[in-house]
Amino acid sequence: MSSSATTSGAPAYSTSYRNAVLWLLVLAYTFNFIDRTIISTIGQAIKVDLKLSDQQLGWLGGLSFALLYTALGIPIARLAERTSRVNIISIAIVIWSAFTALCGTATTYVHLLLFRVGVGVGEAGLSPPAHSLISDYFEPKKRASALSIYAFGIPLGSMFGAMAGGWIAENLSWQAAFMAVGVPGLLVAISIKLFVKEPPRGWADRQVLADEPPASLGQEASEAGAPTDLPAAPPSILAVGKRLFGSWGMFHMIAGITMASFAGYGTGNYAPAYFVREFGLGLAVVGVVGGLVAGVSNGAGTLLGGFLTDWASKRSLRWYALVPAIGLILATPIYIYAYTRESWQLAYAILLIPGVLHYTYLGPTFGVVQNAMDTRMRATAVALMFFVLNLIALGFGPPFCGWCIDQFARAAFTAKGMAGDFLTACPGGSAPAGSSAELAAACKAAMNEGTRSGIVSNLLIYAWAGVHYLLAAITLPRDIARAQAAKVS
Repeated sequence: MSSSATTSGAPAYSTSYRNAVLWLLVLAYTFNFIDRTIISTIGQAIKVDLKLSDQQLGWLGGLSFALLYTALGIPIARLAERTSRVNIISIAIVIWSAFTALCGTATTYVHLLLFRVGVGVGEAGLSPPAHSLISDYFEPKKRASALSIYAFGIPLGSMFGAMAGGWIAENLSWQAAFMAVGVPGLLVAISIKLFVKEPPRGWADRQVLADEPPASLGQEASEAGAPTDLPAAPPSILAVGKRLFGSWGMFHMIAGITMASFAGYGTGNYAPAYFVREFGLGLAVVGVVGGLVAGVSNGAGTLLGGFLTDWASKRSLRWYALVPAIGLILATPIYIYAYTRESWQLAYAILLIPGVLHYTYLGPTFGVVQNAMDTRMRATAVALMFFVLNLIALGFGPPFCGWCIDQFARAAFTAKGMAGDFLTACPGGSAPAGSSAELAAACKAAMNEGTRSGIVSNLLIYAWAGVHYLLAAITLPRDIARAQAAKVS
């Protein structure tokens, strides 16, 4: 049995069952990111086939997906505060998986754009209820670790999406890649519906109060305690927003994750295309090698960030901000060094390092948000955070990076003494069939220079994000302690 009744009548979930639930949610998040980010792996094939600019390609991976994804996140989260989170997650997976498969039937840019909107509609229903579920299964001192394990789905999804998508796109078609990664998600939805039980709200917090003093958030917050009763109805969105953004430390934590994600979504959307354009690699090679590098390094960083900060926070809650700050600032010059090498083997080898440093920000940020919220605030808090994060980062990160690439390519094309505009003379980034050798060479060189310069310029945003985390560390212990002590009216 996965759970049994305690003497008080409340269910008792075994450690093995809670871990199984967590890893099933990781699987769901993995498919979430496979379907979300596969556009970056097969984007070069789509760009050439549909004759797109890099900014148009950015809209496919950005605002088309993020628009309804962010807009629907809040009402879905409010529903998750009142009703079954398991049902919401299961239905959401079915919706986004179906729309991902439908992307494989698109024959025009507009059709693909609309289907990507549908993918965003479905994916809006996963993380807010999933964070809330995890926080009810795992006590405060383990939440950053548990949420970093959940966030492990990001590098896993990016890795498997790159490996499978690249091979399928090169050997079959980009349409087949969408269909192949969309359909299996339906099995995940069924598994979650059948296996995952809906825990009572605040179950893990009550276990802490029953078993030990409320010192779960570290020494500085030990006096704050944990809520012993639940409000009859979820607090207002305004109350949640005030808790989330209303203090210096929390504001800069959210600003940090937003800017780090802005840089990540932007540069990540064009990293596979960079290796194809700069080094002439095939999509299959880029998918396998790039997927493995990202999966190993980003996955290690995601897990390290959560476990390291849960351990270090026993001394001071400042480490929830300092670990991401140090990681992001150190990662920035290493990323830039990797993307300015003349050997793709060396570039990929170097990229193993900054991924570990950079991805330490996920678990600590998610853990701080959940620990600062009352039980019936948690899904809404995640939705509000993702509303800001994804509207800015996912919505505009890829098209902004694409715009930068287009502008740098234009400048490089003009610098080579070529007449006309790069985007017109080189549709899809290459010279039209039958063009002169001079134009073909100029288009290729300008595209390569523009891609490298556009990515490098956007990598600097990681350091910007690190500064926000440094600023958060100044008052974070006091801010979380006050949040825990606050009473919901």
